[in-house]
Amino acid sequence: MKTDAKHIRIADFDYPLPDEKIPKFPLKKRDSSKLLIYQKGKITADGFASLPAYLPQGALMVFNNTKVIQARMLFHKATGALIEIFLMEPAQPTDYELMFQTNGTCAWYCMVGNLKKWKEGVLTRSFEIKGEAVELSVSLNREKEDEVKAGGTNHWIDFRWNNEKVSFAEILDVIGQLPIPPYLNRETEESDKTTYQTVYSKIKGSVAAPTAGLHFTPEVLAAINAAGIEREELTLHVGAGTFKPVKSEEIEGHNMHTEYIVVRKETLHQLLHHNCQAIAVGTTSVRTLESLYYMGAKLEVEKNLTEADLHVKQWEPYDYEYNNEGLAIIKGEPFTTQKAIENLLTFLEQNHLPALHTGTQIIIAPGFRYKIVQMLVTNFHQPQSTLLLLVSAFIGEDWRKVYDYALNHNFRFLSYGDSSLLIP
Repeated sequence: MKTDAKHIRIADFDYPLPDEKIPKFPLKKRDSSKLLIYQKGKITADGFASLPAYLPQGALMVFNNTKVIQARMLFHKATGALIEIFLMEPAQPTDYELMFQTNGTCAWYCMVGNLKKWKEGVLTRSFEIKGEAVELSVSLNREKEDEVKAGGTNHWIDFRWNNEKVSFAEILDVIGQLPIPPYLNRETEESDKTTYQTVYSKIKGSVAAPTAGLHFTPEVLAAINAAGIEREELTLHVGAGTFKPVKSEEIEGHNMHTEYIVVRKETLHQLLHHNCQAIAVGTTSVRTLESLYYMGAKLEVEKNLTEADLHVKQWEPYDYEYNNEGLAIIKGEPFTTQKAIENLLTFLEQNHLPALHTGTQIIIAPGFRYKIVQMLVTNFHQPQSTLLLLVSAFIGEDWRKVYDYALNHNFRFLSYGDSSLLIP
């Protein structure tokens, strides 16, 4: 049977969120945040440092190791008008790792603040890096408008600088600003450079933090290891679309941004070793893990695909017929999660690849059947958001019970708020 998720009304996923429930800054100690535990309808509360005690021994826990980049850049026109350029996605080169190593020139898809004041011309900034003078110039590339991605909100921006000893990563470190969420209603502070990164962040590329991971400390990670829980990391570079409100009445009208993902071959082997079941840290890990099933399904239908072909489109999971166990019917047979992961491993081996590099636009909404994620560590999300839809798809209508409990027991919400462990 198919599910018709497209006609879900976003107004049905609303709740009152007073401003005082949204902290502007994190707690001084990450793991002193609260932890709500939802387990099969029952709700209890504890401190986040106690999380390992609630996790099954021998389980596999999956973390998103993306690192937030200083993606906001400010320029002034000669008239004094302030133009903000917000890096969204690499355009040339398209590979994140290569992008940050570029010298002299590169291009990004960007959102532009105050665009009406910048129709043409070059904006410049001069600064020093390690005693070296650098002049950076940026220009709108009108010829590339037809290649602009993400629903027309982005623009192709060319970056050029006059010192080839300097990489683009170094430029961002000097003049870029960390893009904290707009609902914090404050300027970025120096402390955010540390507190708005997970302690295990490694791979540069996100414009928003995978906030479920902000609670983890080296001590909590050590306790997870000591409890016999295996840990794996993958990468999903979080886009600004994570804050994009659903403005359409039904979710069919909402456009999910593509997010770039990397999953190592070792992680796929670990999933197989754990019966394709995992504890996901954050909704970004969920979107990556659950996308793997549909990538494996593509390979079941057609063998000669590229990594780009494996990209999961927004509504793809809802196009299949499913059996009562939630398995897609492919070529007349139920398609197992194990077979999906095996297909991906075969693909990597045949193409001599150590990891899968592709993208996902997946939207997880009620009617979605989870294949891999068995438990979820996540923060409390905005009303009428796609992240709340994801939670509802995981624990059903009990999301209301969870959020009512959190509101009535002084839990803190959103990025710098408290956490929950959800076990359906």
